[in-house]
Amino acid sequence: MLDGFEILTTSGVVLWSKSYAPLSSGLINGFLKDVFIEEKILPSPATDDTSAAQHPSYKREKYTLRWASVKDLGLIFVAVYQSLLHLSWVDKLLDNIRVLFVDLYGDQVKKPHSTVVECNFEDYFDQQVKELESSADTSQRTPQTVQNDPNTTVGPDSEAEEPPPTIPGLLAGRKSPNSAAPSTDATPTSTPDTSRPSTPANGHLLSAKAGRGGTSRRARKAASGKPTALDGLKEKTSMGKAKGKSMRKWDADGMADEDSEVPLDYSVTSDVDSRPVSSGGAESVDMAASGTRTNKGQYILKDLDDEVHSILQNANQKKAQSTPSDTGVLGSSLGAITGLFRNVIGGKVLAKQDLEKPMKGMEELLLKKNVAREAAVRLCEGVERDLIGKKTGSFETIDSLLRLSLSTALTKLLTPTTSLSLLTTITTLTKREHRPYTISIVGVNGVGKSTSLSKLAFFLLQNNLSLLIVACDTFRSGAVEQLRVHARNLTSLSEREGLGKVELYEKGYGKDPAHIAADAVAYATAQQFDVVLIDTAGRRHNDARLMSSLEKFGELAKPDKILMVGEALVGTDSVNQARAFNKSFGPRRGLDGFLISKCDTVGDGVGVVVSMVHATGIPVVFLGVGQHYGDLRTVNVENVVGLLMR
Repeated sequence: MLDGFEILTTSGVVLWSKSYAPLSSGLINGFLKDVFIEEKILPSPATDDTSAAQHPSYKREKYTLRWASVKDLGLIFVAVYQSLLHLSWVDKLLDNIRVLFVDLYGDQVKKPHSTVVECNFEDYFDQQVKELESSADTSQRTPQTVQNDPNTTVGPDSEAEEPPPTIPGLLAGRKSPNSAAPSTDATPTSTPDTSRPSTPANGHLLSAKAGRGGTSRRARKAASGKPTALDGLKEKTSMGKAKGKSMRKWDADGMADEDSEVPLDYSVTSDVDSRPVSSGGAESVDMAASGTRTNKGQYILKDLDDEVHSILQNANQKKAQSTPSDTGVLGSSLGAITGLFRNVIGGKVLAKQDLEKPMKGMEELLLKKNVAREAAVRLCEGVERDLIGKKTGSFETIDSLLRLSLSTALTKLLTPTTSLSLLTTITTLTKREHRPYTISIVGVNGVGKSTSLSKLAFFLLQNNLSLLIVACDTFRSGAVEQLRVHARNLTSLSEREGLGKVELYEKGYGKDPAHIAADAVAYATAQQFDVVLIDTAGRRHNDARLMSSLEKFGELAKPDKILMVGEALVGTDSVNQARAFNKSFGPRRGLDGFLISKCDTVGDGVGVVVSMVHATGIPVVFLGVGQHYGDLRTVNVENVVGLLMR
């Protein structure tokens, strides 16, 4: 963990800083004096492209300082952390922050006599720290003994690091019999109720003391008819053996048999659930981190990661153009493709036999990115048709041709043909037809439909829309209770932030979901709700009986938009899932968009986006990137293409 980060000029003016712990001002002053004024150590030749890893470390007191600089602007970027920690990602952080700060505020720094920079740089800094910390290996964060490094400079006040003294009473390599493993739990371990063994030894057995008339106490209780603890235990054991758990019977429509005595509906509101929720019940969400509000008052989702990555990518491209490299632009995964064309010179007309092996390598690259084989083959065939017969330029490489052709094919496939502005569509319909806009969420089991619905609800609440959440998953145990918790949290956030209102419509379990949805839409129309969000039960896409009920659902609920939630981890089965759900609503109705969940778990393997769009021609509307209500993003086609070609 960092202790501090400062951006300052070579004259000592601090432009921006952030501290995680109190730091002495003499720490940075001593660093500037020893390195840049008295030059007790000589840093590497300072250029705008010099990495922080090339500079020696500076140690003072118990801290280690790493830095990077921009010579033309006279800027110094300093990261401070304790010497006991081994933060392998600090150099990368310094390099990225240098690029971001210069790109965003370089013009202000270039002004003569500039001492103050008006900036809101904290969001960009926190994003980079969070991203680099999550990607770092946990084993590299454990304290390590600092070794003597010729590039490590020790300040005059630095303390020698010594191993902690041995605890008295413990021998090396041996644990104390009373010592326990360290625990991360803040609650101390409870003391056992008894220290005696559960089964007494033969010498410890106690005989019953005779009572009046030589009769034991247990015999007197048995004679008087009073039950004993042993009798209760025997009774429970005998009951368990006599009657086992009866199997519940289900009919063809998935409904419980009427002969079942014990109900499955636990969604009846209890006294505990009916209590009012305090405003502090839900965790606060930083709305500025997930979107921005326009001049018209609309809240638009943004992706800060895209902005940061775009800046860094542009800087890397400029650096690559100025520095010649033998490695292909497509990276190590397509290095073999470039190697196959080393003998191809400029001015050659490409034939099919020239592209046979490179297309195979490109297909393998797409498969590694979780693109379904069917979609990968289609993309490669399109690239091959585009390159056959094309004449390379005098200074044009095959690598650049492959990249341009694949990028064009991916962009054409992922770019939607219609507008995806959900807010505009909702506003237009509610004003024109005076009824709520209905959105239904469908998908297979366990992809995160209810969680994605709550994220979408939070986004709509930020635009001051009134929502009715409908619990139409009447089969899965706990589905209604899960939506009730989400509705409770969203209500708490809405009251706290002054957003729209939200209400839950539920009818419990065992009911027909289609009729519940139709009744909910009628109720929302009467109560003048803006949007109706309908949650449905998860179902396997290859189960014809479960999928057939969606057609009836579509006819009765009449949703304006049907979104299928697909997870980024599904892999090549995404094509079958997308096609099955698209056909399940009948010949005149289909899906309107996809919401891809768990995108934060796959890195650059976002091939499921390509697979689903390829299978149906239906665009991806939203991406789920976390487990908080604000972790919903719109799709940036350029960013997705960049991840696939990385």
